[in-house]
Amino acid sequence: MYRCSRAALMLVATVSCWLMVLLPRQALANDNLRVAYQWSEIDFEFSSAADRQEALASKRFIPANVIPVGLEVYKKRLFLTLPRWKEGIPASLAYINLNETTTQSPRLHPYPSWSAHKRINEADAPEIVSPFRIRADRCGRLWVLDTGVEELLGNTTVSSPTSLLVYDLHNDNLLRRYSFPADHLKENSFYANIAVEDTDCEDTFAYSADLGSPGLVVYSWKQQESWRIKHHYFHPDPLAGNYNISGINFQWDDGLFGIALKPQPDGYSTLFFHPLSSLNEFSVSTKVLRNQTYATDAAANYHEFKVLGSRGPNGQAGVAFVDQKTGVIFYALPNLNAVTCWKTSNRAYTIKSLGRVYMSTVDMVFPNDVKVDDEGNLWVLSDRLHQYMYDSLNRNDTNFRILTATVKDAIQNTACDTNIKPLPDIITNLGDILRPSTSTIAPKSGSSAAVIRQSSTGLATVLVILFTTLLSTTHVSRIS
Repeated sequence: MYRCSRAALMLVATVSCWLMVLLPRQALANDNLRVAYQWSEIDFEFSSAADRQEALASKRFIPANVIPVGLEVYKKRLFLTLPRWKEGIPASLAYINLNETTTQSPRLHPYPSWSAHKRINEADAPEIVSPFRIRADRCGRLWVLDTGVEELLGNTTVSSPTSLLVYDLHNDNLLRRYSFPADHLKENSFYANIAVEDTDCEDTFAYSADLGSPGLVVYSWKQQESWRIKHHYFHPDPLAGNYNISGINFQWDDGLFGIALKPQPDGYSTLFFHPLSSLNEFSVSTKVLRNQTYATDAAANYHEFKVLGSRGPNGQAGVAFVDQKTGVIFYALPNLNAVTCWKTSNRAYTIKSLGRVYMSTVDMVFPNDVKVDDEGNLWVLSDRLHQYMYDSLNRNDTNFRILTATVKDAIQNTACDTNIKPLPDIITNLGDILRPSTSTIAPKSGSSAAVIRQSSTGLATVLVILFTTLLSTTHVSRIS
């Protein structure tokens, strides 16, 4: 009798201890990102004050029209893309020196130079027209995905074909320009994102996502050629096209957008991907994508593409990036003004398995790019893109922010924390009971707010389970 009763008490004590571990872990969740840089309007380091005044007077520079969209960090430079979506953009790719800035709102240096952004004559396009996303690889090269489109939000002009420009970051010289073939450019094509597989510097592959006419272009550095891949999973979900951000409601039908690579032991990588207007995450091995014959045979390779799961309501994701050290993938969720994460070693892809890294209706309004640098720092750009497109930005307000933290700090106490072991099934089930059912975002493995929102019914259910278990165990002991 006493032995069995003691077992019952041990069960209660064990579960209670696990609850004590579980709940504080939720309560300790915090948003660890800090604002490193912020601007009301973007300004540039012109060659002289007179040159700046001339640019303003001639409307070659209209500060209100400049918006940063993409970022990258390499060594001690932080790069920003500033696409020519409106007139008055003097440079569409620029950088700041991380170790030289003494202000949170530094002026930007054009990359690689002012001349790369100027027209020699009206008939010719500048070297760099209008890049959307960029990627620095481990080989010291900067890959620039240039859409070639000017005044996208005005009198749209295609100044040059969509191209890949690759720069040597050691001397800033242009190594190669590759223009996409005509059959890669469909009627509504708009290449918005790039990922680079740089395991071998001489056999590198770049992947470019077409959100307008959903497709993926694979470019081989070694072969100097590319091929275009189609798949049903690249297309938007018609039920996920509604956006409501800070009071501005709009609809997008953007296809393939977020792409992120995780190297695998077989020498290939897993490409995680999703359309922007979708709640789901997908994956495919680059072993499939790098085989031109197989990759372009949609019927043959269809089942090579996998459905991982859903991020849940309002879980549309923009960019994504995998931290190679931890295997954690980060997502920008514009509809929630949030950055979330998922541990790629986790077999489950659900709302519960996602962690909230940062969420704010002030600092994180429309997160638009996410990167992790070589030193393990997470960088996030928020830019109020929806307001720029459908309303206007207030020059007296802070509109653009770059936030940062170490990856370790960013994922601490979240579902992505690599130091947290998976909980036993009984504890996971109890966590399900305690978790509020009305959450619209994966809680930051949980937050204090989540703990506060726990219903008395949920707590009562837990107590009933424990009490029933204790009684049944005690009853068995008496019979024995």
